[in-house]
Amino acid sequence: MKQAVKGALLSGTVFPGLGQIVLKHYARGIALMLTVTAGVAALVKIALEQALAILEQIQWDGGTIDMSAISRAAARASTHSDSSTFKLLLLLIVCCWVIGTVDAYRIGRRKDRAAESAAPAAAQSAGYGRPPGAG
Repeated sequence: MKQAVKGALLSGTVFPGLGQIVLKHYARGIALMLTVTAGVAALVKIALEQALAILEQIQWDGGTIDMSAISRAAARASTHSDSSTFKLLLLLIVCCWVIGTVDAYRIGRRKDRAAESAAPAAAQSAGYGRPPGAG
């Protein structure tokens, strides 16, 4: 498999930055991984805070849990700032994912080109590029 495809697939389908790690660009890969991990952790924190606020609101309203009570409590618990933060974090994660995939493909393509240009030179030095009877 070509390095470009391998890097892009790993960063695009498994985790952003993994393609860079496999292609030996460790700093870029770790930076992408840490950024996405921090974004996901922040999203989980916001979701847990909202879930706990919903549970507290349901307890204050009498403690019966049904879909209408959950919907009412969720509408009261979500604030505009939480929604904006949530959207910005999602945008950050998606951007890192796209950047990681494109960057891994670009790094892999550069490595593929270097390998292709090295292959004819190696073949010539081994005598495979000489015409018959010239050796």
